[in-house]
Amino acid sequence: MGRRDGAGGGVMASVRRLPNGKWQAQYRPIPGGKQVTKTMAKKTDAQRWLDEQTTALVSGNYVDPNAGKVTFGEYYERWAPRQVWTRGTGQAMRLAARSVPFWDLPLRLLVRAHVERWVKDMQTADRGGGQPRGLAAGTIRTRFNNVHAVLRGAVRDRIIASDPSDGVKLPRTRRADLAMELPTASQVRALLGSAGTEFRAFVALGAFAGLRLGEAAAVQVGDFDLDERQLSVRRQVQRANGHEVEIRAPKYGSERVVYLADGLITIVRAHISRLPEGGPDRWLFRGERRNPPHQNTVGYWWRKTRNSAGCPTLKLHDLRHFYASGLIAAGCDVVTVQRALGHSSATITLNTYAHLWPTAEDRTRAAATAMLSEVLIAPDEGLTNDDAA
Repeated sequence: MGRRDGAGGGVMASVRRLPNGKWQAQYRPIPGGKQVTKTMAKKTDAQRWLDEQTTALVSGNYVDPNAGKVTFGEYYERWAPRQVWTRGTGQAMRLAARSVPFWDLPLRLLVRAHVERWVKDMQTADRGGGQPRGLAAGTIRTRFNNVHAVLRGAVRDRIIASDPSDGVKLPRTRRADLAMELPTASQVRALLGSAGTEFRAFVALGAFAGLRLGEAAAVQVGDFDLDERQLSVRRQVQRANGHEVEIRAPKYGSERVVYLADGLITIVRAHISRLPEGGPDRWLFRGERRNPPHQNTVGYWWRKTRNSAGCPTLKLHDLRHFYASGLIAAGCDVVTVQRALGHSSATITLNTYAHLWPTAEDRTRAAATAMLSEVLIAPDEGLTNDDAA
């Protein structure tokens, strides 16, 4: 029987032959603690496994082989309450975690193939109702990233030695310039003309202030400083259970001041003048039971407006893209656009709108064109031979 005393780590480990002829490796991760054993047919295999375990103990990378007996679902239920999430993030995490087919599988048995099969199933699932097969690539990526976070937590908690989702290939998302549908000025004009009296200001806040649906729905009269021509984005509306709404702080980095155009101020003043009398905490847009409008209500208003305007494929969020494209066309830099849109980082702004900014080649060509135009349209100066000399 071989015996090993781990240097510096106090690891007591050995390999012994059993009466049935097999070989049992054994060690105690904690001196005086429970002994861990593994039986194999060959002594060399038992010794190799024991070497791996004791090396991990000494290097600080040890994972208790018994820890991985906990299922993915059991670990998630222990891990999730420790996370610092907003309610919306918690709901998205649970939706992703509950969607996996390996919820009841012990983590030690979870391998990359399980995760790859789950991703493939999301890509090809029959959603019924005549809808295209499979979830959108962006939705798959979001769910995968959420489950990936759970598995990374299991690695950090020493439940499993490695993350089986590492390196799993995901469906490609469409390039931003191909996926984005930018409304034209004439389309926005048609949308404003088709919007009902109660919804026209909502459309205008999307197109000329870049507000998200939830942000626009949560605006109160007191959020405007009409004399200074600015709007403070302080909250957002999110749907809750049933047809209830929940008022939350804006997304991280989205609380901001938006500087408003004179024409938008005119639209807002007209809208406020039609509201019932009240204080600055009046909702700019009204839903049920004195609440701001639910997302479903806004969706109904929008579909009615876009169909009437002859823009059946436009999404409400496309108005935000229209606003961003206008800022970029006017020469605003990345940081200015980031702050106006309430992005948490300039990287998000660039990833979304980089294709709208002029390239170095565009700027060079524009500068040369300006110089050429200045020369060609200048009046003849009637150079004389003396001047030329």
